Amino acid sequence: MNFLIINNLQDDFSIFLRLLVIIVLAGFLGWERERAGKAAGLRTHILVGIGSVLFVVLGESFVMRYREFHGTMQFDPIRIVEAVVTGISFLGAGIIFVAREQGKVRGLTTAASIWTTSAVGMVVGLERYVLAVGSTLIIFIVLRFVMLWEIKGNIKANEE
Repeated sequence: MNFLIINNLQDDFSIFLRLLVIIVLAGFLGWERERAGKAAGLRTHILVGIGSVLFVVLGESFVMRYREFHGTMQFDPIRIVEAVVTGISFLGAGIIFVAREQGKVRGLTTAASIWTTSAVGMVVGLERYVLAVGSTLIIFIVLRFVMLWEIKGNIKANEE
């Protein structure tokens, strides 16, 4: 019995570590969106990341807990990924607005940042920390610096 409690505590600490990692990574991306003046910022990105980690952990827990029922009960971890992607896509769709009179689409990049933050959360849930940190840095570079290149390109185009 004590072994089971110790094992559960170790699992819980491992999950808690994953949550701390995604809070930092998703918070970094959310901070960038907030600095850019977007509605979905720090809290939204952190919550999306936490949710993604927890859904991956939940899937792992179901598979491990009910593995003895392998022949009678099926668990497909890919279904959890599909459900998370669908849910986050729905959330992202609510952020996108079309201003027809201006001919502009707004919120698309923020929706994409929420979507990719969810993917980073799933990667953290799988304890692939190097991939998660590297992906976060790439996403941040795209959000922050590609925008600067676009702005610089627009200024040059307007000057000509």
